Amino acid sequence: MKENELKELLSAYKKNKLSEHDLIKKLKNLPFENIGIAKIDHHRYLRKGIPEAILASHKTPQQVLQIWERMEKYTQNILATRANEKHFHSIKKKYPEAVFYPLSGCIILKRDNSIQGAGLVLVISGGTSDIPVAEEAFLTLDMLGYRTEMLTDVGVAGLHRLLHYQEKIREAKVIIAVAGMEGALPGLVAGFCAAPVIAVPTSTGYGSHFQGLASLLTMLNSCSPGIAVVNIDNGYGAACVAALIIGTKAQIAGANPCVRPSKHKGK
Repeated sequence: MKENELKELLSAYKKNKLSEHDLIKKLKNLPFENIGIAKIDHHRYLRKGIPEAILASHKTPQQVLQIWERMEKYTQNILATRANEKHFHSIKKKYPEAVFYPLSGCIILKRDNSIQGAGLVLVISGGTSDIPVAEEAFLTLDMLGYRTEMLTDVGVAGLHRLLHYQEKIREAKVIIAVAGMEGALPGLVAGFCAAPVIAVPTSTGYGSHFQGLASLLTMLNSCSPGIAVVNIDNGYGAACVAALIIGTKAQIAGANPCVRPSKHKGK
């Protein structure tokens, strides 16, 4: 539940448009709800500005749907990560407006299109094989309501591809750089822009890349200042860090939200 939604409930109660019984009914499961298989943190948006997401991997379609149904009572936008077709079909039957992105495994229900934050978050991926992780970051930010764009396949093996987008890179207020192999992309990007860079190592590469450990160590050892590193393949975690950074900038700047429809298409 967002702060503005809580204010609307209290205002409705104050104006006698909502009974005390109905108000208590809507609030009684805050801050969390125990449904047996999970304890759903409905209060997280009020605390952090980021709602709880459903990690679908190692959950049955029925478990994901059960959690989804309870979350839908309290939030307009819902995200399930690392999902598959079976998870999606269980949700789609009851929520036909839900969208599935097979490449990243994200399922999204988005009813609130208001924009948060102050400026652009740019997600950059080194190679095509890194797109699933980059897309997870992009979709998480889009679901949260942040202005987000994505550049793909602009890794250091063809530096001219990255330099072609220098203007866009310098426009961004926060950058998420996703790369496997040797993981040099975040350090390079951070070297010619003022924005904080969130580095995401991926488990892609040839030979002894150690499932992403090689790129993780490169990113941790980068000499470019202003880089934060999340865990291997953690696009969702990178998006949450970016949201906190740009959300704080908005609070400082006093930015006002606007409305933008999502242009990224799934199925």
